[in-house]
Amino acid sequence: MTIRPLHDGRQARARSAGGIVIPATTSERPTFGKVIAVGRDKVLDSGQTRALVLKVGDRVLFGKYSGTEVKVDNQDLIVMREDDVMAIVD
Repeated sequence: MTIRPLHDGRQARARSAGGIVIPATTSERPTFGKVIAVGRDKVLDSGQTRALVLKVGDRVLFGKYSGTEVKVDNQDLIVMREDDVMAIVD
């Protein structure tokens, strides 16, 4: 199994009261999922667009509390932004 981090591969960090930097990944266990649909290109802050990296069928790794859970045709799904995906798993 290989893991390809998305974008710059950095995760959000929090700083404790004592000044210790804590990666966000330590506070939650990552979850695996499969991409079943993707949207259009991402619109950047500059107004330009960037093609999405993810495609239908990709197996991905994401944070346990990422995205929004929805139920469609009695199937539990999670809708999330590509930025919330940590990596593609091959």
